[in-house]
Amino acid sequence: MKYEANSPETYISQLPEDRKQAMDKLRNTIKENLPTGFLETISYGMIGYVVPHSIYPSGYHVNPEEPLPFISIASQKNYVALYHMGIYTFPEVLAWLQQEYPKHVHTKLDMGKSCIRFKKMESIPYDLIAELCKKITLEDYLKKYEIEVKRITK
Repeated sequence: MKYEANSPETYISQLPEDRKQAMDKLRNTIKENLPTGFLETISYGMIGYVVPHSIYPSGYHVNPEEPLPFISIASQKNYVALYHMGIYTFPEVLAWLQQEYPKHVHTKLDMGKSCIRFKKMESIPYDLIAELCKKITLEDYLKKYEIEVKRITK
């Protein structure tokens, strides 16, 4: 689903009742556990946590006008999605997530390259997401991002 919003609060206010509480709790979990330097915003029609241009003026290599995305959350038609660029970029974080997930949730991990899908709001593992948010500092993310951009733009 696409929501027209200019703030996270407006985004959440537009959600169906069964999603508001889960998205609000997910948002707060991320905000409370994300390392310093990331900025909360609306990005690509979702609630996003980005590296602001004030820290990384080059922006996102795909669209330099946009700040570099790190984590986004969205209410989709059939699920809530958590997009985390770190699990795509840091294989050790992905391995950790895959190992830890079954300890917190009794259903199979449903994910793509950087997207974790939660179809049941009551099964969102907020404590695991809190740990995931702490795994990668802004500095480590930027170092890895620079390496990846050089690799793919050769």
